[in-house]
Amino acid sequence: MVGQKALSLTIRDTQTLLSAYMPTLERGGIFVPTQERYALGQEVFVLLTLPDESERLPVTGQVVWISPPGVSGRRVPGIGVHFSADDQVVRDRIENHLAGQLDKGTPTYTL
Repeated sequence: MVGQKALSLTIRDTQTLLSAYMPTLERGGIFVPTQERYALGQEVFVLLTLPDESERLPVTGQVVWISPPGVSGRRVPGIGVHFSADDQVVRDRIENHLAGQLDKGTPTYTL
């Protein structure tokens, strides 16, 4: 099995966070743009910085979505990371940033 990889993601505004967040996953998740190749189920570590915050939040999760380099349309190459059970605090902070915007049908990086 491939070892855990570390990524860093800084989300500068609420609209980008809305496009990157994956609320339909059981524990929530985040889309991380990357040109690197990953495998479904691979464990990754992400240092996530949310809009208007300076704290880097550590997130551990599994790759559940892959948009490979060269993907067509408006898609961005990257991976969707399903948060671990230990990341509930991160999910809560993201959903506080997105309060009232999650059910609007906004296009996302994954759907």
